[in-house]
Amino acid sequence: MRTTDTLSERLTPPLAEADTGLPFPQRYLAIVVVALGITLAVLDGAIANVALPTIARHLHASSASSIWIVNAYQLSVTISLLPLASLGDRIGYRRVYLAGLVLFTIASLGCAVSTSLPMLALARMVQGFGGAGIMSVNTALVRHIYPRNQLGRGVAINSMVVALASALGPTIASGILSIASWPWLFAVNVPIGIVAAVLGLRALPRNASHPAPYDYWSAVLNALVFGLLIFAVDGFGHGESRLWVAAQLVGAVVIGWYFVRRQLTQTAPLLPVDLLSIPIFALSISTSVCSFVAQMLSYVALPFLLQDTFGFSQVQTGLLMTPWPLVIVVAAPLAGWLSDRYPAGILGGIGLAIFALGLLLLATLGAHPSTFDIAWRMAVCGAGFGTFQSPNNRQIVASAPRERSGGASGMLGTARLTGQTLGAAFVALIFGFQPQRGPTIALFLATAFAAVAAVVSMLRLLPASSQPQRT
Repeated sequence: MRTTDTLSERLTPPLAEADTGLPFPQRYLAIVVVALGITLAVLDGAIANVALPTIARHLHASSASSIWIVNAYQLSVTISLLPLASLGDRIGYRRVYLAGLVLFTIASLGCAVSTSLPMLALARMVQGFGGAGIMSVNTALVRHIYPRNQLGRGVAINSMVVALASALGPTIASGILSIASWPWLFAVNVPIGIVAAVLGLRALPRNASHPAPYDYWSAVLNALVFGLLIFAVDGFGHGESRLWVAAQLVGAVVIGWYFVRRQLTQTAPLLPVDLLSIPIFALSISTSVCSFVAQMLSYVALPFLLQDTFGFSQVQTGLLMTPWPLVIVVAAPLAGWLSDRYPAGILGGIGLAIFALGLLLLATLGAHPSTFDIAWRMAVCGAGFGTFQSPNNRQIVASAPRERSGGASGMLGTARLTGQTLGAAFVALIFGFQPQRGPTIALFLATAFAAVAAVVSMLRLLPASSQPQRT
């Protein structure tokens, strides 16, 4: 029996036992750390979008070049999400999460002291890698924090925090800019990040790692595939040469084909294609992709509909869209509680059917809708999306082997980013061909994707032998 412990072991809580989670009050402290980290990662994307014009003026940058303040963050998150999730399976989710949190905090300070656009864009890219470390394993950590019969509650907290951070992002950015200069948008992350990292050292659980060698070449291929896709979508939306955009897409497809073929030969692949052989996991990922295509289609189209078609101001548009995320804050915890008792297939199917109905109601608004007409339809969308999201996320994580929780968590984030990227591409395509009726067409297409997602969700209710098999 050991009589001494290392300093690291004294600071680190014991590994959460399978299906038992962490004891109280450590469980609450750990979920607070996870919530703080995901709040920072989500808020930073939202506030940067709102502050772009202000930052561009201060740094004497053009509007077009200032987009890299957003794109640099998005690019680094997307290309590193799966590699970091795979790394978490090997060395522990706690290590990846805390390293991401520390890197994010340091990069936030770098953003705050930036004096030029290239310097800020570089800091944002580093910040994105830190954010990916947080987002890649946060759901995997939740699986070790909560016992299996309460996993839905932990996942619901994540969903609620993301929705609340998204809803409050523009308000917080406006509030900070009203009393301070733009560097404080990033500087406020520093003390929060330090507190979260210190608490995380004591509260976050350890998980058993596995000795499979890390596939560095697959990490490079992953970065090339997702990087080319993002550049192609962004170039298409900004009117770049169609030949150049097509070349990027072809490159992504060719490299992607080789990337997937390589993953099929790995025992613990970076892109967890082996998990997609689990029917309920594959169906849950497909449901997630379709739902986020619908979400992005509507999120991009609605401001154009409200401002260009109905004549509302920018401030009024923001207020009219607020019921959507605010209702998610209420619906997500309730759905999470229900997901510990009822199948995700039925909860997700009902939620997505409500989501599709809300989108259809928005698409068929009359010529002169009142603010109430719009607000309650937004609330219907939020209720449907919130009802679907927590049970679906719980199903994705719970259907994977416990030692592959990192891969499942990474796939969850990748499904969201893939859906949002496709949704943005569809909006650009629609607006290019139908600029006048584009918002309405986009909402009808969003309705269709939400309806497809509802059907795919319901397929999870079939016996396992009847579900579509993936290899």
